[in-house]
Amino acid sequence: MAEHAAERTAARVAGREVLVVQDTSELALGGRRAKADGYGPVGKGGALRGLLLHAVLAVDAGSGALLGLVDAPVRNRSGGKVKSRRSRTTAQKESQRWLDGTARAGVVLAAAQSITGVSDRESDIYEHFVRRPDNMHLIVRACQNRRIETNDAEQIGQLFGHVDSLPEQGRFAVEIPAAPGRAGRKGELAVRFGRVELRRPLHGASDLPPTTTVSVVDVRETSAADGEKPIHWRLLTTYSVTSLADAQRIIGLYRMRWVAEEYFHTIKTAGFNIEQADIAEPEIMIKLVAAIAVAAVTVMQLVKARDGTTDQSLLEAFEPADQPILEAISARLEGKTARQQNPHSKGSLAFAAWVIARLGGWTGYYDKPGPKTMRR
Repeated sequence: MAEHAAERTAARVAGREVLVVQDTSELALGGRRAKADGYGPVGKGGALRGLLLHAVLAVDAGSGALLGLVDAPVRNRSGGKVKSRRSRTTAQKESQRWLDGTARAGVVLAAAQSITGVSDRESDIYEHFVRRPDNMHLIVRACQNRRIETNDAEQIGQLFGHVDSLPEQGRFAVEIPAAPGRAGRKGELAVRFGRVELRRPLHGASDLPPTTTVSVVDVRETSAADGEKPIHWRLLTTYSVTSLADAQRIIGLYRMRWVAEEYFHTIKTAGFNIEQADIAEPEIMIKLVAAIAVAAVTVMQLVKARDGTTDQSLLEAFEPADQPILEAISARLEGKTARQQNPHSKGSLAFAAWVIARLGGWTGYYDKPGPKTMRR
């Protein structure tokens, strides 16, 4: 299912600047009963059992339109003992999923004009930068206070201290959207940037080059009110950053990583309520998760297209044979008032979103159709 979805995504990206957003979500399916059924541990403490979904999504870097699924491996942890983290290679760790997702994106999206991988702190892995595909750049939020080369050959510096010492290069205003535990607000961000040479980790990476060079963009919110946790991102990127405009571009691309949060929200409480599925056999549940991983992309595309702002073709979510069916249904659903008419042009994804929303129970008058309506 994931491979078929990837084939469709590959057909949509030709000539486009594509952002690859990947992240992992834990699907909590229960406690003792789920354990007895064979589900592995998720969450902290091991009391909860379930599956892990690692989604790799393709997004248009210009419009923010969701283009499709690149990969969606689903994993059931064994729960057995593992060797010490330092004694294992990346290939022996769960963190290998980040490298696999990046490698898969380089293959699936090869027809794109450019490919940029964006991921959060869990993907801050030295090998991730070293082994990235030649046709792909990375933007990763730093997690490790890595060792770096300095001008003094006898000293080894630390990444975070070096970044803190860089001069501020400018400030700009942004809208900071609401998030769990945080209200939306206007903010001012201060920016620093530079070039750093990361040193190879001391453990589990002896076959890798001793250093690799990346740019670092440091972003700090200067306007947070008392009680609000200010934004602070240290972004590592394989792009060259030599100006404030370059840095702002990297920051803007990284902010689009939020699509992954929306995606998992759609899979869970906002759309499919996947964690409420009562399926005792893990292998069957894995197949359901894969099917929903594909369907959630279409639901998100419809929600984002409902206002006509993504300017996407209907064919980015439907087959050509679906178009006359959607047009016939639209004609049947339209009413006499202006608000009961489909306002979007035929052949657009917005046109299809209006039809699907109406079939899902939306009247055309109140609020805007969300993921639950589109899923219905």
